[in-house]
Amino acid sequence: MIKLVFTLRRREDMTRAEFQRYWREQHAPLVMSHAETLGIRRYVQTHAVDTELDETISGARDSEPRYYDGVAELWWDSLEELIAASTSEAGQVAGAALLEDERRFIDVARSPIWLGEEQVVIEAA
Repeated sequence: MIKLVFTLRRREDMTRAEFQRYWREQHAPLVMSHAETLGIRRYVQTHAVDTELDETISGARDSEPRYYDGVAELWWDSLEELIAASTSEAGQVAGAALLEDERRFIDVARSPIWLGEEQVVIEAA
């Protein structure tokens, strides 16, 4: 499996609540509508939450606990399938529609996106 990981920061003119609501209620259905065209096998949104543990878990690592607002993860069976789907004419139209919508709520320039291959270390039975 190949995974696209998109670490998201909201646009500066949005609150975290507005960002997460748009992402969940507007963008997720759009992704779902293009999933077959793009060959997406799985799509998971991880929404950041503010907790009393933020400072404790980030302090030892010298990180900023509220820097990102969420993480999007998308899976394909293989890199070849991702390339084939995203370079097809229909895939390019779908990708352009998703990017256009992402610009409505994501600070794209400050939101790293990358591909990786999962290495499962622990998996509950």
